[in-house]
Amino acid sequence: MFETLPLILILLICSVLGVALFRAFRLPAMLAYFLVGLALGPHTFGLLPDTDANREFAEFGIVFLMFSIGLEFSLPQLYAMRKKVLGLGGAQVIITLAITMCIAKFAGLNWPAAFVIGAALAMSSTAIVSKMLAERVDLNSRHGRLSIGVLLFQDIAVVPILVLIPALGMADANLTHVLGLAFLKAAAMLLFLFTIGKWLINPWFNLVASQRSRELFVMNVLMVTLLLAFATKLAGLSYALGAFIAGMLISETRYRYQVESDISPFRDILLGLFFISVGMLLDLQQIFNNIALVLLILVTFVLFKAAVVTLVVRFVKYETGVAIRTGVILAQAGEFSFVILALGVEQKLISGQALQLILAASLLSMVAAPFLIQYNGRIARRLVSSYNRNSGQVIQDLDEVGKHLRDHVIICGYGRSGQYLGRFLKEENIPFIALDIDPSRVIEAAAAGENVMFGDAARRVVLEAAGGARAKALIISYADNRAAMKILHVVQECYPQLPVIVRTVDDTNMEALREAGAAEVVPEILEGSLMLASHALMLLGVPLNRVIKRIRLFREERYKLFRGYFHGISDAENQDLEKQQVRLHSVIVSAGAFAVGRCLADMQLDSFNVEIKSIRRPNANGGQPTLESPLVEGDVIVLLGQPTGLTNAQNALLIGRVAIK
Repeated sequence: MFETLPLILILLICSVLGVALFRAFRLPAMLAYFLVGLALGPHTFGLLPDTDANREFAEFGIVFLMFSIGLEFSLPQLYAMRKKVLGLGGAQVIITLAITMCIAKFAGLNWPAAFVIGAALAMSSTAIVSKMLAERVDLNSRHGRLSIGVLLFQDIAVVPILVLIPALGMADANLTHVLGLAFLKAAAMLLFLFTIGKWLINPWFNLVASQRSRELFVMNVLMVTLLLAFATKLAGLSYALGAFIAGMLISETRYRYQVESDISPFRDILLGLFFISVGMLLDLQQIFNNIALVLLILVTFVLFKAAVVTLVVRFVKYETGVAIRTGVILAQAGEFSFVILALGVEQKLISGQALQLILAASLLSMVAAPFLIQYNGRIARRLVSSYNRNSGQVIQDLDEVGKHLRDHVIICGYGRSGQYLGRFLKEENIPFIALDIDPSRVIEAAAAGENVMFGDAARRVVLEAAGGARAKALIISYADNRAAMKILHVVQECYPQLPVIVRTVDDTNMEALREAGAAEVVPEILEGSLMLASHALMLLGVPLNRVIKRIRLFREERYKLFRGYFHGISDAENQDLEKQQVRLHSVIVSAGAFAVGRCLADMQLDSFNVEIKSIRRPNANGGQPTLESPLVEGDVIVLLGQPTGLTNAQNALLIGRVAIK
């Protein structure tokens, strides 16, 4: 038996080499940890002892994973995505869980073991899916948004599952009584913590932060997290539930982002240790003896889960191609699958061959996931011919608009920056067409009379339909270097004479983007720094003409196109302040809406802190309506305000009542 220090060194060396190797092949680091646990575990070389102390220590990885989930949990985000989250996500988890439980019961397992397996296989990998969608610039696509909505519900569903499994592990107890008591305890603890705890947590964190000691702040976060985890364990629930509650409590404070940054190293290291402990559960001999059954379970599981997600998405009226893409993206097990299986092993609900088969199939599904996700579009187009036709319809609609444009500007991305740019172009009477892959933004902007179309600017046919051959310039208005490179590659190949201006976060990639064909690159941080410098110099008494001259000279060095032109403040987006940002929102007055027959002047929408920017009546022959005009079906009201105020104003217009306070 190895001593402690050599054992730790072996563990660290294997982990570093394994993670580095998997990162090089762009595979999830958790798979490397599984491999380390498998290699060093009791069923292989036996270097890592499988003791209760080691398993309990590894469980802290689950604690900090659930803490991070609680920290990122957002009720406004949940409300905004309620249809995707509660509808699609709820249906996917319930259907997958129910059918898997029935199959497991038919295979001879008892109901508690069947529940553990069903709950584990209902989960998908947030880490793999979000990373792949981000790399493919698909997060704002229809299948991307649907996938993220389902994943969000799965994260929420883990909480009641973590309450249920310890209750199911109580032998010789009345199941109904035990489950009822477990949920009663959880509800009582949540109620207590979010009334008394919420009142205490802010002043306590203010007191700790006022000491200006980082180590004290980190220790305080660890103390609060572990204290609540221990409290839920004493109540007969799981450590993870307490950690989730701790994360939710701290997310309500202004220290949320600092906590997230400070706790990240602890979480990642302990989570790696947890996955090593899961890898130690794998028995290679059992897996090889049943390799045909493992592969059968793997293929059946992937096809079954993809089919469930596809049918659920199709049921809510999305086209079949989008449904198949979403199904392929989510057809794997996830991180929480192993959390659930590990808790099931701890409660002695599952073991032996059933555990080995499910662990192996889940692990292999995650290995295969990046390759399946990469080809989700091809799979959908191969299986559904109508998906190609629908894509063709998008191009045709775009071509109908683009063929009438000449010497125009193509704006790639119609977020805040794209919309500000569009307004400047309108004021100068310069024609433009905007391309965006966010369908809700396209619908709202188009309803308000903006010339924006749905389409991915990285596709040749889309740029051709948008009039790329006749355009005067192309502007990439969102800061995503990977997407910008894809667009630049297409432009250089098809329209080498078309000048392209690229927005980027900082100046680290300026030369690479210029080499790829960008006529100019505008870094947000540089522009913000220039404006800070100009204001600071003016406050310090430097004459205005000298400030302008210095800024102009600096720009002349950095930008070829801005000779003597004062560009202004960069419109960099700040995700952390997203909830405080004002935005435009188009409300279409539907048939039977509360506002029909009423005039906006009498509806007091200013009480929601929103501003009425315009009222548009499509195909109006007698002029556009005013604030005193009675509204009719089809009117479009463009509002400006913060998200909560916009939601309340929309509810007041459509149903006559407010949903969010």
